[in-house]
Amino acid sequence: MGVKHGRDYEYILADLTKAVGQISDSYNFFEMEASEWEDLSAEEKLEVQEALAEDLFFALGTESVISVGSAVVIYDADNHRINFLIGEDELDFVALI
Repeated sequence: MGVKHGRDYEYILADLTKAVGQISDSYNFFEMEASEWEDLSAEEKLEVQEALAEDLFFALGTESVISVGSAVVIYDADNHRINFLIGEDELDFVALI
């Protein structure tokens, strides 16, 4: 289903992938070990991060808060954005309109 958005999906996906890349332990979402993550090439890491970004986009349509490694990803429908937080600190956000 995904979240409501006004921007082109390809731009949202690119921004989500970039934001996911800022979560140092995002690989935990896929139950990977740090050693498995380190063994991946840069291209493979980007593919995993893009897959995670896609999963988040669609999952946030039903669950408004999702843990990803040490971060929390929150769909803020009122402000049309997806927030990435580590603790109380905002790591990044993705505008949906």
